Amino acid sequence: MNTRIVFMGSPDFALPTLQALYEHYQVVGVVTQPDRPAGRGRQPQASPVKQAAQALGLEVYQPVSLRKPEVLAQLSAWAPDLIVVAAFGQILPKAVLDLPPKGCLNVHASLLPRWRGASPIQAAIAAGDDHSGVTIMLMDEGLDTGPILSQRSVPLPLGITGSQLSKQLAELGARTLIEILPSYLDGMVAPLPQNENEATYAP
Repeated sequence: MNTRIVFMGSPDFALPTLQALYEHYQVVGVVTQPDRPAGRGRQPQASPVKQAAQALGLEVYQPVSLRKPEVLAQLSAWAPDLIVVAAFGQILPKAVLDLPPKGCLNVHASLLPRWRGASPIQAAIAAGDDHSGVTIMLMDEGLDTGPILSQRSVPLPLGITGSQLSKQLAELGARTLIEILPSYLDGMVAPLPQNENEATYAP
């Protein structure tokens, strides 16, 4: 499809979503965290998303902060219809949220409004939840507070590790996004507000 998408993500969790978007849509740019020192030698290391995007031949941008004016200039130059975010690692300011005509969607690794925040997978396991899942949401200025487009849940067996659940939810999130996107882009999906009374936050 001709929909122009900018993808924002950084860790392994974001890779299935990037790959799925690349296969189905026109990914015009990828935004990821700057290279960070890693390993014994503390050498700068690219994020998994940067490595994957470069392998796919996609243009990569690594701003230290999304609040710099040059960030908006770069995003505007890409002229995205939609921005998709998966575990990016920075809060999107209003200027970025307002840029694409179709808004910004987030692939979040919990059944919102339960476990808003940066570590929902670990929080669900630590709390002994019997289910986890993914939420596709339309982003607003709050922390994972935007209205919901779609959710899928999975049972949480005893003894499952964070890395096992992360891999499972990463794949599920990518599939759920690709299933809902055509209807969303055609204006056929009405995002549902979250129930604030049920909100919990991942520490």
